[in-house]
Amino acid sequence: MTAVDVCAVGDIPNPGALRVDIEGTAVAVARDANGVYAIADRCSHADVALSEGDVDDCTIECWLHGSVFDLRTGAALTLPATEPVPVYRVDVVGDGDTARVLVDIA
Repeated sequence: MTAVDVCAVGDIPNPGALRVDIEGTAVAVARDANGVYAIADRCSHADVALSEGDVDDCTIECWLHGSVFDLRTGAALTLPATEPVPVYRVDVVGDGDTARVLVDIA
């Protein structure tokens, strides 16, 4: 699969996350001062949407039990989660809030 255009950078809260669906896969596209990331929109502990959690300094926190995941690697950084979640390649094409975000889930 090739990268899919999912949104404009300006569509993503800063900091925050936006849920997008790519061919049946739920993806949380997150943004903070460090960049734009794509991670599976499912906490490995409680099976809830990570896109509803808080984003800060390359991490996203699950809103239900507080597990924190690294947006760059998917690693679970805090309990109760112990399993990582998939991360996906992101390309940003253009500049500013109108730049397009492309995500490759392959």
